[in-house]
Amino acid sequence: MNANSSLLDDCNCFALRQAARYITQLYERRLGQLGVTAAQYTILGKLKGSSSSTMAELAEHMVMERTTLLRALKPLQRDGYVTSGKNASDGKAFGFQLTEAGRTLYQLASVEWKTAQSGFEADFGRARAKMLRKALFELTDAV
Repeated sequence: MNANSSLLDDCNCFALRQAARYITQLYERRLGQLGVTAAQYTILGKLKGSSSSTMAELAEHMVMERTTLLRALKPLQRDGYVTSGKNASDGKAFGFQLTEAGRTLYQLASVEWKTAQSGFEADFGRARAKMLRKALFELTDAV
C-alpha cells in the first residue's frame, strides 16, 4: 500500500463522499427513469410536506448551498412541477410549492425510491441502514 492510499483510508471526508456517490447512483438509477435526480426527489418531498418554503428554508433544511439548490429547482420549475411566488407569511421572500403535476411526479418517484431503498437495505442490512441514517442525521442536526 502506498502512502497516498493509507491517507485516504483514514479520511472521513473521502469515505463519506465515496459512499454518497455510490448510494446516489443506486437511487438515481431508479429515479432517473422519471427524469428526477436524488436531490430533486428530496426537494419534492420537502415541498410536499409544506404549503410554501423559501429558498433559505429549503437550503437550510437540505444543508445545500443556495446556488446548488437553485440548479436543482430550475428544471422542476421549467417542467411545471414547482412554482414560486411571494411568500404569504412575509410578502417579501419567494416561496416554492408543488403543483398538482409535482405531487403526481412525487408519488410516481416514491415508488422508484422505495425500490431503491429496499435494494440498499437488502444489501446493507435494514438495521445497519437505520443506524447509519441515525448517525448521519445526528451530524447534520448539530450544524
